[in-house]
Amino acid sequence: MSHNTVDGIIDLGKLDMDPSRRSVLGVGLFSVALTVPEWPDVVGRMEAAQKGTRTRIGMSDVRTVSAMTEQLSSMDDQFGGRTARPLAAAFLVNTVAPFLRTDGPEDVCKAMMSAASDLCYLTGYMAVDERLHSLAQRYYLKALELAGASEDHLTFCTTLRGMSVQAVDLNQGQMAMRLADAAAASSPQAGPRMRAFLAGQQAHSAAQVGDRRSALMYLQEAEVAMDKAESRGKVFGSYDPAALNYHTSQVRFEMGDVNGAVAAMQESDRLRYSVYRRTRVKERAILAERQLSVGHLEAACQTWGLALDDYPQVNSGRIDKRMTDMFTFVRPHIRNHEAQALYERARQIVRPELIPA
Repeated sequence: MSHNTVDGIIDLGKLDMDPSRRSVLGVGLFSVALTVPEWPDVVGRMEAAQKGTRTRIGMSDVRTVSAMTEQLSSMDDQFGGRTARPLAAAFLVNTVAPFLRTDGPEDVCKAMMSAASDLCYLTGYMAVDERLHSLAQRYYLKALELAGASEDHLTFCTTLRGMSVQAVDLNQGQMAMRLADAAAASSPQAGPRMRAFLAGQQAHSAAQVGDRRSALMYLQEAEVAMDKAESRGKVFGSYDPAALNYHTSQVRFEMGDVNGAVAAMQESDRLRYSVYRRTRVKERAILAERQLSVGHLEAACQTWGLALDDYPQVNSGRIDKRMTDMFTFVRPHIRNHEAQALYERARQIVRPELIPA
């Protein structure tokens, strides 16, 4: 592993680590490690990496990085990127970077680069959640570099897709389409669930640039692939029917079918696993906005109310923005009883600086 690559990871991670919080981050990171199976071994390896006492790494060190990445991802799903990202950055700087600099068998070093790539992708995704798009890009590019060096095609194409998701959310449709197509092209051996994961994003991107024919073709491809994947058994933590319904909603919305978009988003909400709290809050807020846009004020207020139920437990820049938007959307309807009740409840829950003047 080149020194430039490792130095780049350290520089990136330090951007996310406020010096005044580093001791707190250390405590928080070890708290995460305690949730990993065989945690005494994981904690021991982390401490050895930080002290620089390791002279060679083995596959057990790779498993430590993978297990911690999984736990950080779960924390992100439940509590949002603002909670999890500083811990991920601290883990990158204090444990993963030293591992990348430590000698070991070629297959182990390759596997470590692959595990580090996955963590960089996740940290970039968390930065997107905080609306820190330039920082996210830097993490994503580092993930691509590491995935390329380790010949990790899965993380390479997942990262390209993540960059497409970022672009489409910023209404950069042409860029989103190019990235979604590149992700699909870099994974020619994809199984049905991965194919659905990639085609759903291609459908959303195509719809945003007004390519209706391609959007519907990719959406059908995603639906067929998802049926095949589900027939082989449900896989928790992967692209699933809730995620496919989200893409269906986005495609319908981009094509002007707002009622169809509302119905698909409701189905996505119904099918979503409860652990995806951050996604639930974000997509309920989107659903409420679309319900309001077709004149269903009271249904929108009810959906926003459900989003508020979970909001205090989620620390996310994207959701904070949705809450600010909610006040703006609801205020013109303040004479309606349900709108007024929602507005007053939200004022008690949402941080004052997020409430428009």
